[in-house]
Amino acid sequence: MKRFVFALMLGCTSPTYVFAQRAVDVHLEEAIDIASVARGGYRDRTYVLDDTHLTADADLARLVGWQGATAHFDVMSTMGGRPNAAAGTLQGVDNIEVASHHVRLFEAWVEQRIGEHSTVRAGAYDLNSEFYANGSAGLLISPSFGAGSELAASGPNGPSIFPSTALTVRVEHRFDHLGYIRAAALNGAAGCLGDPQGLDFSFRQGLLLIGEAGVERPGLKIAGGYWRYTQRHDDYTRVDADGVPLQHVDHGGYAIAELQLTGGEGKRSLTVFGRAGMSGGASTPFQGGWQAGFLLERLVAGRPDSQASFGMSRGVTTPGYRAMLLDAGTPPSRAETSFELTYSDRLAKWLTVQPDVQFITDRGGVEKARGVLVGTLRLTIAL
Repeated sequence: MKRFVFALMLGCTSPTYVFAQRAVDVHLEEAIDIASVARGGYRDRTYVLDDTHLTADADLARLVGWQGATAHFDVMSTMGGRPNAAAGTLQGVDNIEVASHHVRLFEAWVEQRIGEHSTVRAGAYDLNSEFYANGSAGLLISPSFGAGSELAASGPNGPSIFPSTALTVRVEHRFDHLGYIRAAALNGAAGCLGDPQGLDFSFRQGLLLIGEAGVERPGLKIAGGYWRYTQRHDDYTRVDADGVPLQHVDHGGYAIAELQLTGGEGKRSLTVFGRAGMSGGASTPFQGGWQAGFLLERLVAGRPDSQASFGMSRGVTTPGYRAMLLDAGTPPSRAETSFELTYSDRLAKWLTVQPDVQFITDRGGVEKARGVLVGTLRLTIAL
């Protein structure tokens, strides 16, 4: 039996039609950001950004008789400006901002269950959907609360995270009421269908290997992970006597913790989180960093979808990056620090409104650089 969903997307000139079957769940979600850089080194400006995802999740047992298998597809379209150019920060200010706009097949993978507790997943896959992720920081808009900057900036063109994924094989085993262990091997060069370079089948850039293990149950997560590339990459600043960049193997580790302090299902709750990561610190501007904050759910009585979150992020720069600033006559700071406060509430079944404010100090890794204030209004349309 089919069901028909009619959706009129904000900003579209024509309606969009979505079909779904019982074996396939189809969802459409659009995030529209109106971001204003209120203080910065450039003229104040306002930017509009758009990130739309059409996703489909299929039960392959129901669909084609493939027992224990599911599939996931995510087609993504991005549009809009680049507020970080005005903000002048290292870590970015908006997690849907991209350098170039294309319609991409962001994710396309199949997962096979093996026994009761193990799964294998293969295809184009978002690393940050399972690794280096903590759900209680998910409301925050700054990119630094996704994958840590020291990992997000690694590799020849970034790892397999937004906005470009890579071919991946991921395995996971979960322990009853204890936790999990997972590992993945990803193409070292990110690129998906729709990118100018397309999907890379050559694996000339080697692999990114990552593993994570942790304790995870309702209200508690403690985890740690390690990642490493199999090929060397150019040093961010250092060269040899002939001017050729030195090469190093990118690698690093991270730890994640989150704890629900109060509340429970259906009640107002407070969850705190903290993360820290480090890397070899040669091939990116970042040696490491940390993030911490809290999430308040059901903040307003009678409004079950009301949420507020605060986060602080500190991206620690490498000695090489600081030396580069000194050579240019700019006093370096050890880190760029950002503070973010946000509130979200669903005003209609299909519409969530989220005002957000960020303040960044020592932006660009420059000591005592003028702080920048960024205000954002995010509208999320979900169908």
